[in-house]
Amino acid sequence: MKRSSIVFLQAVIVALGIGVLALLLWEPHLEGRNKDATLFEIYFQDPFLALVYAGSIPFFIALYQAINVLGYVGRNKAFSPEVVQSLRTIKYCALAIVGFVVVEEIFILLMSNGDNDNPGAPIFMGLLIILPSVVVATAAAMFERILQNAVDLKSENDLTV
Repeated sequence: MKRSSIVFLQAVIVALGIGVLALLLWEPHLEGRNKDATLFEIYFQDPFLALVYAGSIPFFIALYQAINVLGYVGRNKAFSPEVVQSLRTIKYCALAIVGFVVVEEIFILLMSNGDNDNPGAPIFMGLLIILPSVVVATAAAMFERILQNAVDLKSENDLTV
């Protein structure tokens, strides 16, 4: 890949991370129940929000690992054990995101007030997060397996030479 393409992709990943971080910090102020709340009440007395922030940590770790993978590709080290490890980390991060979202969905279902509170929209939004996470985990696992086979073949060839 060209160096400019790699730098562009890394910039896109950084911009995505900044956008998600901004959304995570800005969105709680828009909720109806938080419109009159203080910053302390919004950020430190809402267990669901704490769970959302904890669940966002694997997302940012996966973004960092994606930047690392692009860096290895830029240095012509795409078939290295470090790339395989980064892809494995991305896979585990995607699965962790799925786990956090499932726990958050259970939390929403348990906290809904029966007939007065319809949890359908938040459940659907959770599914919109789960689907891409499963796709990313599957793709990372597939690329991890392919690259691991290539690394194994490369190391076998290095031993025979």
